[in-house]
Amino acid sequence: MEGEVKHILLAKFKQGITEDQIEEYIKQYANLVNLVPSMKSFSWGKDVSIENLNEGYTHIFESTFESTQGIADYISHPDHVQYANTLLPQLEKVLVVDYKPTKVHL
Repeated sequence: MEGEVKHILLAKFKQGITEDQIEEYIKQYANLVNLVPSMKSFSWGKDVSIENLNEGYTHIFESTFESTQGIADYISHPDHVQYANTLLPQLEKVLVVDYKPTKVHL
């Protein structure tokens, strides 16, 4: 699949993880843009929905890649592997989806 692909990670940190620790994990995640060539951008935010349908997920992380192959390269990149092995044990819940943005033409 060619063209831009978004990589979305929804997370709920384990109880007892401090805001300072979360901030440090986010900085490390954001730094992957500087380490993994196929990762084009990174943004994140906290859930602010009023619908109460978040199923406990509190943080959203979005990365942009040039292609699905770019995501494959990212997943196997040593810096990502090292970071994932640090982050994932801190999460109570995690959900990852990748999608290719499609514009709607009305």
